Amino acid sequence: MKTAIIGLPMVGKTSLFTILTGVHQETRIGSTAARTGVAKVPDPRLDALARLFEPPKITYATVEYVDMPAISKENLRDPAYVASLRVVDAFAQVLRLFEDETIPHEKGSIDPMRDLEDVETELILSDLVVVEKRLERLEKDRKKVKNPELDHEFELLEKCKAALEQNQPLRQMALDAEGEKRIRGFQFLSQKPMLYVLNLGEADAGKLHQREQEFRQGPLAGRAQTAVTAVCGKIEAELAELPAEEQRDYLASYGLTESGLERLISATYSLLGVMSFLTAGETEVRAWTIPTQSPAAKAAGAIHSDFEKKFIRAEVVNWKNLIDLGGYPGVREKGLLRLEGKEYIVKDGDVLVIRHG
Repeated sequence: MKTAIIGLPMVGKTSLFTILTGVHQETRIGSTAARTGVAKVPDPRLDALARLFEPPKITYATVEYVDMPAISKENLRDPAYVASLRVVDAFAQVLRLFEDETIPHEKGSIDPMRDLEDVETELILSDLVVVEKRLERLEKDRKKVKNPELDHEFELLEKCKAALEQNQPLRQMALDAEGEKRIRGFQFLSQKPMLYVLNLGEADAGKLHQREQEFRQGPLAGRAQTAVTAVCGKIEAELAELPAEEQRDYLASYGLTESGLERLISATYSLLGVMSFLTAGETEVRAWTIPTQSPAAKAAGAIHSDFEKKFIRAEVVNWKNLIDLGGYPGVREKGLLRLEGKEYIVKDGDVLVIRHG
């Protein structure tokens, strides 16, 4: 999974990227170059399985983050900048709610919904340019040759154009499977799922859930393919400097049970409709990311394409049962290790042993 962190200047994008990925690097003011980093997905289930099996290798799921320079008309004219945006799976737009006189906002005041709409407008205008150019090309081609495919594409892009001209992002447009397939290749910016990340000040650190709900049920209610989470950049920066054993106590002092990284990744997984299943043994314990509602054969394909082609069956057990009963002999004895066929829908936290030809 690849997520671009976007937003206006001075909202905390780069700080959040550094906290998530540990990548420290000075960004030149005015640069349009994107930076990438990988965040390891925290997973207590994997940690527990590693304590049980003591393997030499533990492999966590990962999320790739791209730190994008501020969204602006100028940057969106840069082909390299736009190309970096097009190839991601989702956007995480950082909305500044924190007050800090030493970090001036370019608009002179703190207004997260204004900032949200400013960025959305730029994405919509960028898509509108692409749609209008393609419609011009289609207009010429349709005069030269009769082709139902061109007609279908033209009609669909006319609908896209109408939505964009009404300042509606394409992620809010209802599409059937065929329509979705037709416009996927354009990689429209306003069609990508959007996670809004509320960046709060330290005074509001204990109210992250409350502020999330205010936005979720208020100004962000009813927006398709969007999600919202809240973090406090200042606390996350301090948390990143602490040893792992002290981090939970530090979070608890603010009434929190999860780090910003955990909250952000959980929200991203939910938005993109993905989850993790696990494999565990004496050589490795590992988390694998797959779409929710994936059948067992597809999950096997995430490990190796041959496993999907030559799938015979999967041995399945819940990770907690495996821990509680001390390993595979214990769950077999209790009848909790089930044999499932290729159509079995894998659940979050299932531990699979794939049998293949």
